[in-house]
Amino acid sequence: MKELEDKILKEGKILPGDVLKVGSFLNQQIDVGLLARMAEEAAGLFEKEKITKVLTIEASGIAFATAVALRLGVKMVYAKKHASANVSGEQYCTKVYSYTHGRTYDVAVSKDYLSGDDRVLIVDDFLAGGNALKGLIDLVVQSGAKVVGACVEIEKTYQGGGDEVRAMGYRVESLAKISKMTENSVSFCS
Repeated sequence: MKELEDKILKEGKILPGDVLKVGSFLNQQIDVGLLARMAEEAAGLFEKEKITKVLTIEASGIAFATAVALRLGVKMVYAKKHASANVSGEQYCTKVYSYTHGRTYDVAVSKDYLSGDDRVLIVDDFLAGGNALKGLIDLVVQSGAKVVGACVEIEKTYQGGGDEVRAMGYRVESLAKISKMTENSVSFCS
């Protein structure tokens, strides 16, 4: 998506540790017009899949997942990374390593929110090593639901996670695909 690539080049900040900060327009502060256009693009890629739920992981993927779910007319579910007093009952659980935060999270979704009848689109903000997607796939598989695919805002193709998930047999679409990132430049796949 050219508009997203242009926004990354204009407003994205490259931080040490191969981190791309997009908080000024995708995460902490959100350009809602861009978000709406990205959701339309994502929904269009999967509109024939009879999706019943959109699933993401907290927190940065929630805005995009909500917008995609709204566009598809389905519910959005997010996996929680932390124990919470307002989550009770039986849950599907897995572990997810966060590249950005350098730690492993116990991730859970209530069994009330995913069932074997669901057709799930997984949505997230970034795809690098693929850990979040693999964890979310695990939650869907535990529920007996079907993963119809995954859509991410930004994929760092050089980190290989997208290729790993695709090799597992899942469809993965990315709105912006970064082929190379240095301390002062970002290059996109053609």
